[in-house]
Amino acid sequence: MSGLSEAHARRICAEADRRFDAELEFIKDLVRFPSLREHERAAQDFMAEAFRARGLEVDRWKIDVEALKRHPGASPVASPYAEAYNVVGTYRAERNDGRSLILNGHIDVVPAGPVHRWCSPPFEPQVRGGRLYGRGAGDMKAGIGAMLFAYDAVRSAGLAPRGRIHLQSVVEEECTGNGAFACLLRGYTADAAIIPEPVGEELTRANMGLLWLKITVPGDPAHASGAYSAGVNAIERGWLIWQRLKALEARWNEERGEHPHYCDHAHPVRINLGRMQGGEWVSSVPAECVLEVRAGLYPEWSVERGKAEIEQAIAEACALDPALPPAAVEYHGFHNGGYILAPGGDAEAALGAAHKRVCGEPLKACASTASTDSRILGVFGSIPSLVYGPACTGAHGIDEYVDIESVRRVTKTIALFIADWCGVAET
Repeated sequence: MSGLSEAHARRICAEADRRFDAELEFIKDLVRFPSLREHERAAQDFMAEAFRARGLEVDRWKIDVEALKRHPGASPVASPYAEAYNVVGTYRAERNDGRSLILNGHIDVVPAGPVHRWCSPPFEPQVRGGRLYGRGAGDMKAGIGAMLFAYDAVRSAGLAPRGRIHLQSVVEEECTGNGAFACLLRGYTADAAIIPEPVGEELTRANMGLLWLKITVPGDPAHASGAYSAGVNAIERGWLIWQRLKALEARWNEERGEHPHYCDHAHPVRINLGRMQGGEWVSSVPAECVLEVRAGLYPEWSVERGKAEIEQAIAEACALDPALPPAAVEYHGFHNGGYILAPGGDAEAALGAAHKRVCGEPLKACASTASTDSRILGVFGSIPSLVYGPACTGAHGIDEYVDIESVRRVTKTIALFIADWCGVAET
């Protein structure tokens, strides 16, 4: 490994193993916080204390909504920010002649869904069969634990990184990415970043762009008997719009051969109907229906192209009822293009060397059909952003879990990366 001796590597890995039980307990503690959007504050207080206990310089601040609104790259604010706090713990190197690094993870999780369908309560972490179960266990509180205890492994091995390190715990990743954006606006930058999202110990080469939109569909309300007028059912009209959007999804997927990172993927683009609400009374023809939709975009595409094609599909469906007003489209939440990590950089080489040292095989790259905060740091911060984390099953689903030994390996890999990338000195 370039710049890192085998003796140092062995010491770091031994410390990661020695501290792994404590790391697993830390991740369990994080899972116990139901840090849904608008409810992240307690978990962020916990992270601030964890940073403070390690002697890091702690910056905990409430996100400035107005600053986000002024930047064209930020996504529209989707929910109240009264409890939206970011926390950054900074290590400042005494020598400071090494390369700097951001370790970034998001603290927010998505709703658990029907709790009775889980094998155990989603916010009561359980270990079974080498797996840690719980909402957020994989996405991505195990990653936060891995990056923090990777830093610990370097320090407890008697080594001091020679470059500045920012450990970031951010909100809003699951709906806008504005938490990571707020870190960038606050001035946090570095020579490279690692985001330990649960991608199965592979390097994410490409991330999709993403749009969230709300479609409000008017109908023509009437008595359900049809005694006076048949009316026009807004829910049925909304369903016609959804069928058009699914046809658009199919057409976009047929174009995957034009996108080298996704040409071998069976179904790279997903347009998801996340919510559908409508109707006022069982015996009334519904006057309104609201669809909330998530649409993935190829990373080479602009947001404007995606919006134009989506709006065209909606307009075509509305044209079937020309006497009624067209549906209204509002964009909220994710509103961003994708990110492609250029191959061959120094950071990727350092991560590949660390991964091979721990796992005994070359680092593989993959293309994600999701979106991550790498686009924020990579596109707007010009920071090479490596998405690399443990293996998770059931993210956003029932019985989410993370593979425990995968977390151990990722922790070691990130620790070796820190030492190699930043350089180390004996303490």
